[in-house]
This record gives sequence, C-alpha cells and structure tokens, in this order.
Amino acid sequence: MHLTRRDLGKFAAVGAAVSAVPLTLASCGQSSNLGSGNGGSDGGGGGDKPIISAYNGATGSFTKNFNPHSPTVVHMVQGLIYESLFYFNPLEAIDQEPVPQLGESFEWNEDGTALTVTVREGVTWTDGEPFTAGDVAFTFNKIKDTEALNNGGQAPSGEATDDRTVVITWQQPSFTEGPNVLGRTWIIPEHLMADVDDLSTFANEEPVGTGPFKLTDFTPESYLMSANEDYWEEGKPGIGGVRCISLSGNQSATDQWLAGNIDYMSSQIPNIDGHVESNPELSYTNTGVSQIVLFAASNPDLGCTGPQTDPAVRKALYYGMDREQLSKLAFFDLATDISPALALPERDADFIDPSIELAPWNAQPEEATKVLEDAGYTKGDDGIYAKDGERVAMTISCPTGWADYVTALDTLAEQYKAIGIELTPQQVSVNEWNDAKARGTFQLVIDSLGQGPAPDPYYPYQTYFSTENTVAVGENGNPYQNVTRFSDPEVDAALDAAAGTADPEEKKAQFSIIQKKLWEVMPAIPVAVGSSMTQYNSTRATGWPTQENLYAYPMSWAAPDAAMVLKAVVPAE
Repeated sequence: MHLTRRDLGKFAAVGAAVSAVPLTLASCGQSSNLGSGNGGSDGGGGGDKPIISAYNGATGSFTKNFNPHSPTVVHMVQGLIYESLFYFNPLEAIDQEPVPQLGESFEWNEDGTALTVTVREGVTWTDGEPFTAGDVAFTFNKIKDTEALNNGGQAPSGEATDDRTVVITWQQPSFTEGPNVLGRTWIIPEHLMADVDDLSTFANEEPVGTGPFKLTDFTPESYLMSANEDYWEEGKPGIGGVRCISLSGNQSATDQWLAGNIDYMSSQIPNIDGHVESNPELSYTNTGVSQIVLFAASNPDLGCTGPQTDPAVRKALYYGMDREQLSKLAFFDLATDISPALALPERDADFIDPSIELAPWNAQPEEATKVLEDAGYTKGDDGIYAKDGERVAMTISCPTGWADYVTALDTLAEQYKAIGIELTPQQVSVNEWNDAKARGTFQLVIDSLGQGPAPDPYYPYQTYFSTENTVAVGENGNPYQNVTRFSDPEVDAALDAAAGTADPEEKKAQFSIIQKKLWEVMPAIPVAVGSSMTQYNSTRATGWPTQENLYAYPMSWAAPDAAMVLKAVVPAE
C-alpha cells in the first residue's frame, strides 16, 4: 500500500485515540529504571501526584549533562527545566500565534534587525532568585560570545532596557530567526552562569531553571525531574514528576509500554491498533513529518573520506533504493513520498521547485548503474563497482535497538548488492552514533531531518546545509546540524536572502536555488517521509494529545514540545 500523507492523515483519524512510540522491556538489570515510575512522589516535590515514566530512545548510560546549550544534553532538559520565551507548534501554520512562556509579547522593527520582547513578571529560578529580562539578554550574549555556539558569527545580541524588556538585535535582517530565538533558545540564569568559560562544554550537573520540573535524582540508568512547586503557570504541572529511563531498544520499550510501565514514548510498534483495542488505557498519535534520509559524510574539502564523497555514488544510492519494499519491511507500510528538495511534499508544495520530482517509489537499477558507469566506475569480479582501485563499499550506522532503522539498513544492504554497491550496516550506542556525526568519523548514517521551530523549509535547510552549522572532520560539531559537511556559497547566500525577507515569492525563489543544489549533489539521500508515532498510557495521567487535538508536537524526544505535553497532563481520576 503506497500512502500519500493525505491518506495517512485519514488512516490516523480512523484509529480514534492514536499515539506511537516504541518501547521495550529492558535486559537484566534494567528493572530499577522503572521501579519508582508507577505512582507516588518518588522523593520529589509532587506530593501524592503520579510520577510519569518516559522513554526517549536512550539505549546506553546517561551522562550527567544538564546544559541546555550543549549538543550532548540529556533529553527533556530543554523545556522541562530550562524554558524558551514562546512555544511554536510545528504542526500548525507558519502564521500561528505562539504560546507565551517566559515571554508575554514581542514586536519586530521594520527591517527585521531588532526584536523587542516583554518578559513575564513574577517568575523565579528554582533557587529562589528572580528571573528578569537581564537573564534573557545574558543568554543571548553568552551564546554570541561562545565560539562553538556561534561558529558563523551571526548570533544576535541582547540588551535589557528594564527588568521586563529585552531587545534582541542582529546585524542583518533576520525575520526567519524569530521562531528559533523565541521558541528554541533556552534561557539560563546570569547569577549562576556568568563565570562559565565555555557554555558549549559546561556540564551543568546541578541545573537551576524556571521550568515546570527540577532535577531531584540521577543515575546512569535513569533520572527524575520532579514538579517545580513554585512554577509560574498556576496549576501546572499536574503530575508529580517525570522519570526518564534507558532501555535496551525498541522491543524492550514496547514490552514495557504494553506492561503498563511506560507512560510516554515515541516508537514504531507493529500491529499497534490491535494492542490499543485490547487495552483502553493505551493510545497513540501519528504525525508524519519525519523526512528520513541517509546522511553522507560528503565533503572531501573538510576531510570526509570514502566512496560516498562522490556525488555519483550518492545518486546511485538514491536510484538503487526500493522505497516500497523499505516501507513494507521497516516502516509498517506507513512511509510516504519524499522529495529530493527535502521539503514536505504536501505541506510545502507551494515552495518546491516544480522541476524537482518526487523520489521514485521503486528502485531504478538501470539509472543507478548508468550514473556510476558515466562517472568512470567499472564492476569488479566480485560484482562490486570500483574506481581508481577503490571499491564502492561503505558502512552505515544506526543506534542499537532502533528496530525500524535496523531493518531498513539490512534491507538497503540487500538492495544495493543487486546494483554493485556493498553496504555494511552497523549498530552502535546513541552516544557513539552522535559522536561520529559530530566529528565526521562516519561514511553514512540513517536519521531524519528535524523540521525546526516552525513549518517552513528554511529551518531544515539552514540547520542541515549551511556552512555556519558545520565543522571540519575531527572537530567537535553538533550531531543534530550539518553532519554531511555540505558547504556551498550559493546556498549560503540564498539562506541569507530568505532570512532577510517576509515576501513568500522571494523566499520561494531562494528555496529553488537551494533545492536544485541539493538535487545536484545530494549530501542527504532521501529515503521516505516516515510515520512518527507517540504512545501514551492513561493509567496514571490523562490529557495526552490526540489526533483531534495535537496541542503540541507530541514526540517524547522533541524539545520543547515534550514539555508542553508533560505540563498539560493531569493525574488520572
């Protein structure tokens, strides 16, 4: 069954209360992660309110890093402990009115170089100190002065004109930076972090935030964030806390969810409707906005090595992929069409260059071999193409236990063997996976493009393909930014132009430049738009998102979206 995203929306609506995230029973020694997650205060500040157990795909030991500006921060710190000024729901239209958080109102100047924000009054940090506009200005200036967080030199500065007003200023028009600045910048306390030398490496083991939860317990297997009894939003959070756990993988997570031990997770679960029908406390939602790609370490000028640095090899991978088979075997027959423009085919249809067609749903082996042979590759006696003595043989990795990705890589290895490409799948820990992406010490990885703070193709383009968001191989970059090391001055100029205009037609023209370049060299090879399931258990808490009321992007690993969910749920009656 080949579903369009519109079909998928109909499918999801049929299932009534739907949500999906894959969780599984841990191996020996992991039961302690769950022991205090099934009710009670768990030693936190929530009184008799329930403690929710959440899983975010973690399969190894947690490192005690609660710095919201660190690329290796543990999940749920962003939003639950440290807050942004506003919340933008990425599932809503770009012209949405964001939900006020630490900010109450904002206004741009005419040319898009200054944003004036009025902050909330009466907020305190969890150590009792008052929050002011000075903390907001400090946060932006600290980011600007931290080279690893401002490697492009374009970060804005902040100035507090009084305790409730801050002016955020850029050197150039920056309208598109609004959702990032307002919705994805985590405000930190000046009185505690003014003397931090390098904000990008500071572990912040004793976090003090303004958010609905605060850290009260940490082990390498789990950590507890208990309710902040002095939180500024009256009546929230409704639950006593959130315990984040590590498990052995998706199957373990699924088993724990079905057993009633996991309340909130995002995973792919086979036959999920049957499980939900047999247990009224279980539900799931499905939000298909995840563009799954093969990220290639693509740029030899920045130190990338291997056959995947050749655009011809990447194009062969594109044409040699049978997406229908991948959907059936790895993605529960719910994957949908993806565009090489790397914008969502239906949501962003008006902003996709019409010359760029959707990725072929079935493999085109003749096209794949033609691309290779036109580039000078010849097939060896072993059936694998080679050029200048280098075989087209590559490794590709995904985290251990991520069952859908594991199956996808095994399937791709078989598909590519048929066209003379050798692909060796590897399963590694999440920490190893992220470290390889950050340092460029990989050939291929499977992952998805984050959609950014608002529904606009600009954000994934800027995050994953701008020169300012990458570093040379061996340097420590951000594993959730430009890991392909792609760099092109025309794309950078188009991104700058798109950022400096509020005119949709001008943005469309700049996106066309970017899309044609991405199609030409394909640093990220499109796989499919995957279904994104989030699962819930209503035994201890209710008020989870539903298909009819997606008040936040529901994925348990998304920030600050998960915080909006977890401060909205209330104890079950």
